Amino acid sequence: MIDLYYAPTPNGQKIALFLEEAELAYRLIRVDISKGEQFRPEFLEVSPNNKIPAIVDHVPLDGGAPLSLFESGAILVYLAEKTGKLLSQEPRARFTTLQWLFWQVGGLGPMLGQNHHFNHFAPQPVPYAIERFQVETLRLYNVLNKRLETCPWMGGDEYSIADIACWPWVNAHERQRIDLENFPAVKNWFERIRTRPATVQALQKAQAG
Repeated sequence: MIDLYYAPTPNGQKIALFLEEAELAYRLIRVDISKGEQFRPEFLEVSPNNKIPAIVDHVPLDGGAPLSLFESGAILVYLAEKTGKLLSQEPRARFTTLQWLFWQVGGLGPMLGQNHHFNHFAPQPVPYAIERFQVETLRLYNVLNKRLETCPWMGGDEYSIADIACWPWVNAHERQRIDLENFPAVKNWFERIRTRPATVQALQKAQAG
């Protein structure tokens, strides 16, 4: 059993998507970040950076005591290693997938997150920041579109943790003022993931609470 400390954000959704794809048993533990629950001592024991997602694997890969992990990229790699799913063991395919996973962790997520903040949550408009992160969002969507024009999935021929990492951020494209009609390869990829049974199940479970 895996405990998933969760909030309905793109980073939280990544791990739920993987767990459903891999058909792993998990318990969804909601962390209400609007109420500051991420600062509770019991959560900080699992995630010292006070961010979701985090997991506790009660049957860890090494067979030892329960293992806690934070940072979505690290969790995805761990779960892929544990299950042997969604991350190729062939070196070229593996590192192609990992480079796109880290592209999401280091670029797509942080920049789109700033886009969300300055468009929807900043206490007053900051035109420079709004423009800066909108331009960077468009650049990243262009990078994503070019990649998906050359292959069906982020890592190449197979659905992988790179796709799982990127999809929840693209799922929020309307909040980023992005029209997917302008990025046809992204739109095609987005719809194929949106309709996967595991994606539907993960989002339904999260909504049910």
